[in-house]
Amino acid sequence: MSTAPVPPPPANEPGIQITLPPDGLPAASAGVAPRSQRARPPESESEKLTIVSLGGSAGSLEGFEQFFRHLPPGSGLVFVVVSHLAPEAESELPHILQRYTSMPVAEAQDGMRVRRNHVYVIPPGKEMSILHSTLLLFVPTQPRGRRLPIDFFYQSLANDARERAVCIIFSGMGSDGTIGLKLVMENFGMVMVQDPETAEYDSMPRSAIATEFVDYVLPADELPAKLLEYVNQPFANRPFREVAESATKPAHALQKIFLLIRARTGHDFSLYKRNTVFRRIERRMNAHQIREFTHYVRYLQENPAEVEALFKELLIGVTKFFRDPEAFERLQHHLLPVLRLKPAGSFIRVWAPGCSTGEEAYSLAMTVLECLDQLEAGQDHKIQLFATDISAEGIEWARAGLYSDSIAGDVSPERLQRFFQRTDGGYQIRKQVRDVVVFALHNLNKDAPFTKLDLLCCRNLLIYLSTELQKNLIPVFHYALNPGGLLFLGPSENLTGFQELFLSLDVKWKLSRRTEASSQFSRLLNFPFSLARHAAAPASATGTMTSPVPGKDGPFAALVQKTLMQAFCPPAVLINAKGEILYIHGRTGRYLEPAPGLGTMNLFEMAREELNFEISGAVHRATTERQDVTVENVKVKTDAGHQLLRLTVKFLNEPEGVAGLLLVAFEEVSTPRRVRLGKEKHEPDPARDGTVAALDKELQHTKHRLYTTIEEMETSLEELKSANEELQSANEELQSTNEEAMTNKEEMQSLNEELMTLNTQYLSKSDELSQAANDMKNLLDATEIATIFLDNNMLIKRFTPPVARIIRLLPTDVGRPITHFASNLRHENLARDVQGVLDRLVSREVNIQTLAGEWYVMRILPYRTLDNYISGTVITFTDISGLKRLEEQLQASSHFAEGIVETVREMLVVLDEGLRVVSASWSFTRYFALGPEQTKGRLFWELSGGGWQGSQLRGQLQALLSTDASEFDETVVEADFVGLGRRRMLVYGRRLQSEGHPTNRILLGIKELDN
Repeated sequence: MSTAPVPPPPANEPGIQITLPPDGLPAASAGVAPRSQRARPPESESEKLTIVSLGGSAGSLEGFEQFFRHLPPGSGLVFVVVSHLAPEAESELPHILQRYTSMPVAEAQDGMRVRRNHVYVIPPGKEMSILHSTLLLFVPTQPRGRRLPIDFFYQSLANDARERAVCIIFSGMGSDGTIGLKLVMENFGMVMVQDPETAEYDSMPRSAIATEFVDYVLPADELPAKLLEYVNQPFANRPFREVAESATKPAHALQKIFLLIRARTGHDFSLYKRNTVFRRIERRMNAHQIREFTHYVRYLQENPAEVEALFKELLIGVTKFFRDPEAFERLQHHLLPVLRLKPAGSFIRVWAPGCSTGEEAYSLAMTVLECLDQLEAGQDHKIQLFATDISAEGIEWARAGLYSDSIAGDVSPERLQRFFQRTDGGYQIRKQVRDVVVFALHNLNKDAPFTKLDLLCCRNLLIYLSTELQKNLIPVFHYALNPGGLLFLGPSENLTGFQELFLSLDVKWKLSRRTEASSQFSRLLNFPFSLARHAAAPASATGTMTSPVPGKDGPFAALVQKTLMQAFCPPAVLINAKGEILYIHGRTGRYLEPAPGLGTMNLFEMAREELNFEISGAVHRATTERQDVTVENVKVKTDAGHQLLRLTVKFLNEPEGVAGLLLVAFEEVSTPRRVRLGKEKHEPDPARDGTVAALDKELQHTKHRLYTTIEEMETSLEELKSANEELQSANEELQSTNEEAMTNKEEMQSLNEELMTLNTQYLSKSDELSQAANDMKNLLDATEIATIFLDNNMLIKRFTPPVARIIRLLPTDVGRPITHFASNLRHENLARDVQGVLDRLVSREVNIQTLAGEWYVMRILPYRTLDNYISGTVITFTDISGLKRLEEQLQASSHFAEGIVETVREMLVVLDEGLRVVSASWSFTRYFALGPEQTKGRLFWELSGGGWQGSQLRGQLQALLSTDASEFDETVVEADFVGLGRRRMLVYGRRLQSEGHPTNRILLGIKELDN
């Protein structure tokens, strides 16, 4: 069984909300109201936040881009990006990610509280964690090449967000994030990985997938959809119920799951804590989008592979080297005295149940080897370390002893050099360590324990087991350890109810030493417990407890001995000096009865009123004098009348298992009839009776005060011990604070000088910015171009005064949308044009006219910052009214000239620079039988069936356009023309001029010659 140091989630967390039939879950424990009957606790804002962490290294930028491009806006999630950044360079990652998402992207700052629909990026040269939804930055303590910022953040995220934590591993080299995602899974979070086939560097994704704790493996562009589907599924549309509707309806569905797992794997999980089991089952149900508990049972029946997956999920294989380094330091401190007392050449036996993939077992081996280095010369010992687990895959992994590079963050460089050797795949445990560790499959539920141990390390396994199984395991641990052996538990585990079996050495890290004072507890237990739990008979209604009889003479002899004891031995109880009942023989209901209030097993509290005084006195005398005490003719009232008893308290000196205990026997003696019927005459003595009553009352009061005083003294002693430890800790902290204050003073002086220099730089920068602002204002005013600056929401940021001729804006209109203002333009699509530029990032230019007849060239361009970030648009209006008037005049002159050409009687043709017909005279079109549509815009060579092609006229026209020549003389053209036959034409050409300057147009004159 693999473990992790995380206590079971509180009962009021909303993680388990499985819709079950009435018989779907076990009934609530006695005295605890079902969750459906309790008020649902309010959740704070931080508890509702689902935090998604994106981790990546080399090549992850493309994955981040694809993820945010396909992430719908308004998801309600918090995104934290953790990547490997060069510490000496300023990070551009926030600006790059901002291009692909509409959510605000910011570089994380120390103490920054995260908000929904925001993206936070780790700054360069820092390590980041999260506590109560607040980001905290740390200076890295590891060398640059060994830093693991993704693991560092994931571990804090797992503890802070728990089931609302989501981690996603993207492209990268190495294995950063592998350890952190295990903790996220352990706390019921969700793990996603980019498909290695789509990653530029697949080392990090493949390392994460190898843990088998990954929920989804998808390409980067498919991760957002699956993320939203998962996040919205577990907590929505679920009834808030955790227990069955009635205590009379058993949890058949859960028992079926346990049965399917046991049939498939041979392991029984029925004694594991139900809260943990439910959450693990819910994770698998969420992965398959199954909402009904009974439907999941059917799914398990139809898919044996899912049973294996659920089995692995329940194993919780989360561990790492030297988890809680301070705990291993304390272990080494307390283990050294144990080793020094062992004879030279003896074996040091260690057992580590629930070793998972072996990290903790190897950590123990390295710790013991380091302890041996500190022993004196001649104290040579051999080590036998047994590491066990119920997972065959975990055992095989541990035996290989090959681990990834990420362990460098948990193992010191000295230990890496001594106990590991570098390989291509990571770090390999050296043979000297592997030889002392024996890995084996072992089930604490049913297999016999390893014995004669000097150290038993069972960290963070008990927290996942039920109280019943814990009570059975602790005595077994006591039995397995040598006298003075050490028990090493996890920080969330304790020895409640078995404090007399172990002496606490370190309260914080749960280190204890086996004691011999109460060894009888181990001997009185049914062992092995896994068999006794099924075979032991239930206690009778009177509270009688039975114990199996040693069978050294065989089953028949044991049965005879049991029958004789029941027939001839008087009822008796075995107690310690405090009156605590350890064993009950026979029917004691006539003399003992349960005390009111919380159930206890104390003889003084359970004895009937008429026996209390005699029992107390006899026990006190027997304890003080260490000898047997007998009290004759003790009267007790029964249903048949009064009965006389012989009360015997025997102080036990042997055998060793019960030495120091007391055996109280109740033996009935012959009782006269008058005594039984209560007819015995006594002379009344009022004075004596009053005195006895007063003394009895005073005795009861004194007894109560004594018990109260003892409890107060014990409480005060514990408080004094705690206060003393706190004072010692405070003294050390004050000394440390004093040293830090002196160091801070020197640092403050240096920091003050740096701040003064920085302040000077800021003043200079402020002057430069002021000058630049003045220059920009004068530049805009000097251009006299109407300009408007808008942001991404089309809000006005700035404008120049000439804008007032087009849109009536005032200085107070800054910050208002441009759509709120009417303009003088004959253009109704201004807002649409601006939005189009923002969407396509392509500038737009158009000529528009005002209502007053003025013409402007309107240009809309994207507003780009110095770092190429689009922050709105710029609209400029350039006055072109003069150009428009000149154009109109030119067009009028052109129309006038064309009118002259068309009305003269000679055959005239005007050609443009492409030798296309601009206009032709009426006589030319009539002679060649051409309509207007057959002339204008057509090439001159195509007219009249192409009769002008073969002449030298073409070369003269091209020379006229390409040279400075202004005319060519009359040229004779003889050719066949459509509809006319062969004709001889005289052609001359002139280059048209405008205001004394040549243009690109040619005037051709044509005259027919006689054949």
